[in-house]
Amino acid sequence: MFHFFRYKNIFIEKMLQFKIVLAGAKNVGKSSLLARFCDDIFDEKMMDTIGVAFKRKKMQVDEMHHFDLAIWDFGGEKKYRIVFPQYIKGASAVLILYDATREDTINDVYNWLELINNNSDTNVVKVLVATKADLINNNTLNIKKAREIAKKNDFYGEPILTSSKTGQNVEKAFRQVVEGITKIHHQKCGKCGEIFSIKLKFCNYCGTKATMDAITL
Repeated sequence: MFHFFRYKNIFIEKMLQFKIVLAGAKNVGKSSLLARFCDDIFDEKMMDTIGVAFKRKKMQVDEMHHFDLAIWDFGGEKKYRIVFPQYIKGASAVLILYDATREDTINDVYNWLELINNNSDTNVVKVLVATKADLINNNTLNIKKAREIAKKNDFYGEPILTSSKTGQNVEKAFRQVVEGITKIHHQKCGKCGEIFSIKLKFCNYCGTKATMDAITL
């Protein structure tokens, strides 16, 4: 969301900034999802991420809500997981991806959950994302298992079936993440309408006492 401050009769614009991490097994399509979301491109020959990659994306949810997303794409090879804890710290949310055509990748979700739960901040928002929807014909059993995992492990919302090739539900996945972050970590001032941290007892924009008003995006 844009926040405006008056300085010498000039309005200075500020956005809410969120750190988001992408996690998941090798070749589930994390880099492709990020490329589609940030640059609206798809490359069949996308190279594997070596270590960690980073992109920024400004996202407008509606006329009143704008966000600056700092997105970290974490390499899926097991040799990189030893450094994962230092990247998840301070993150507002994590998208855990699995390949809808590979059963082993959804089973690997449990390994990522362990890493995240042991090293992330309290109440980090988790969203489960299935990739490569364009390659499957019947995903009923796959989605059923994903829903069970999401329900038992405090994921925010339903698992989302995406395709970076066609663009299916890619933006929806990030919208769900942003919605989860704002609802869990922020509150809306009943007087000025600004969004601010749920940890604060007073609005840091107008000084009104916090009333824990719900946020609707």
